[in-house]
Amino acid sequence: MATRLNVRVNRKRPESMTRQIREQLNDLIEAGELAVGSLLPSERELANNLKVARNVVRGAYEQLMDAGKLRSEGRKGRSVSGGRSSGTKSGGTKKKSSKTSKSKSRKK
Repeated sequence: MATRLNVRVNRKRPESMTRQIREQLNDLIEAGELAVGSLLPSERELANNLKVARNVVRGAYEQLMDAGKLRSEGRKGRSVSGGRSSGTKSGGTKKKSSKTSKSKSRKK
């Protein structure tokens, strides 16, 4: 059973909704409020609860996976990983910047 999360999105903030979700989940993991092995809600479930697009939640989950905070459990979903990476933000940023440069080159 997935853990119930206390995550909120404020559409008036300048930060993207993906970033807001990622940072709140990261804070919960770092504070130990999400235990290692805890299953997170599915993308669809969390997106419906927050009233955001599923891709917004997927982006946050993928960035946390890239940072080593989450792991995929196959059909069971995603869970909190035991590994703690010190480069959480830089890991997600590096991957995002490479995608951005690819999309820019395609538009030219």
